[in-house]
Amino acid sequence: MNTIFEELGGTYSRKDGYLYPNITVPEEDKEPIGKYGWIRRRYLEDHRPVLYSHLVFTGKLFSHLREIDKTCHERMELLVRQMAEAEGVTEKLKAENQMEWVRRMNSIQNRAEEIIGNELIYN
Repeated sequence: MNTIFEELGGTYSRKDGYLYPNITVPEEDKEPIGKYGWIRRRYLEDHRPVLYSHLVFTGKLFSHLREIDKTCHERMELLVRQMAEAEGVTEKLKAENQMEWVRRMNSIQNRAEEIIGNELIYN
């Protein structure tokens, strides 16, 4: 009597009287996932369990999370640069009044992260 795992081509190894499935993680899934990828993973687990399970079972979860992370970092860089330019947060301001520059850049980064979350992570 074969298990579903065996019918799908899976094999087992016997160790200490137990059968363990021969499953390995692809090399590409060993690359690190960044901040936004982990946030996306948590969102999928908590709010989109069917999509999360589908990505896990098809082996596409880690590539999806790395893609989200990469896209978020690129978008964050672009948004911060554009918002700083539009609001006049320049190197001149940084030289003249560092605390004001830090305050304004923190505000820009927080707003940019909120935009990224709504556009890319929580959808």
